Amino acid sequence: MSAAEEVVAEGHQAVEAVPKRAMTLGTGTSLVVLAALVIAPVFVKNFIIFQMTMLLIYGLAVLALNILTGGSGQFSLGQSAFYAVGAYTTAVLMEHFNVNYALTLPIAGVVCFGFGFLFGQPALRLSGVYLALATFALATAMPQLLKLNFLEHWTGGVQGLVVTKPDAPFGLPMSQDMWLYYFTLAVTIAIYIFAVNLLRSRSGRAFMAIRDNEIAASAMGVDVALYKTLAFGVSAAITGIAGSLGAIAVQFVAPDSYTITLAISLFLGMVVGGVGWLPGSIVGAAFIIFVPNIAEGISKGLSGAVFGVLLFLVIYLVPHGARQVAILGQQLAGKLRKS
Repeated sequence: MSAAEEVVAEGHQAVEAVPKRAMTLGTGTSLVVLAALVIAPVFVKNFIIFQMTMLLIYGLAVLALNILTGGSGQFSLGQSAFYAVGAYTTAVLMEHFNVNYALTLPIAGVVCFGFGFLFGQPALRLSGVYLALATFALATAMPQLLKLNFLEHWTGGVQGLVVTKPDAPFGLPMSQDMWLYYFTLAVTIAIYIFAVNLLRSRSGRAFMAIRDNEIAASAMGVDVALYKTLAFGVSAAITGIAGSLGAIAVQFVAPDSYTITLAISLFLGMVVGGVGWLPGSIVGAAFIIFVPNIAEGISKGLSGAVFGVLLFLVIYLVPHGARQVAILGQQLAGKLRKS
């Protein structure tokens, strides 16, 4: 076999490196999780519903990063910038132009897709740690850009903007928090299905070929530049929609809400949930939302240290994230059925 044929063969193996079933939960498990998400808000207070809404929103943002890093192998520490653009797009459209909140989501997605796609163009020459540093710079600069004087009329400057939380439509007998939860759940399910189908499509196989071996992917005829920028655009679009939902849920946007800390938290959520495993996004989101509260409950003065210890234990015990736990659970269930 010639060297070129070996490269092509290696690329073919790279495309098939992630089994289609490995990206999702089984049908039965998915239905159980969905039923729990639908029923739970009926039995809890509004504050818990708000936390569950933020869980879905951060889950979307982690899912977007999973497509970029787990799907195409590009490391990004700049997701907070796309999240901020989506949040401010919704806030400006709702408060300055009186646009319906639901209509602001696709607009924010399109704006962030363009932003991510354009940012991906100069980032084509970078990879690995250098790409991470470039996106880190973007995340660091974004809060300062939102404070610029010529944007203050639209963004509110340092003081930010207050966003009006929508009421339930058609006179439905539910609170604002409950309606927003179900609205967010519907958007999350739609985007999750889109993401699964994307990674199973030809484009998704191209993403994974680039992730596993960029040279082999190019030899197979994959347009590496196009698909790398497309991955950035899609990831930015989903993150922007998450930012839009976050702005509506929190009812406030301000530059200091979207610092590099948010970007690192999303990256942490992806690692804890399992890189490349889409259902793990919700597990990672739960970790970055609830574990800091648990750490503060253990010790308010040393909450950061407690959080670090808990994170170390998770990474040590399950280095591949929640995906590893799911695989072990499936193996155990298989052995129990055989016995």
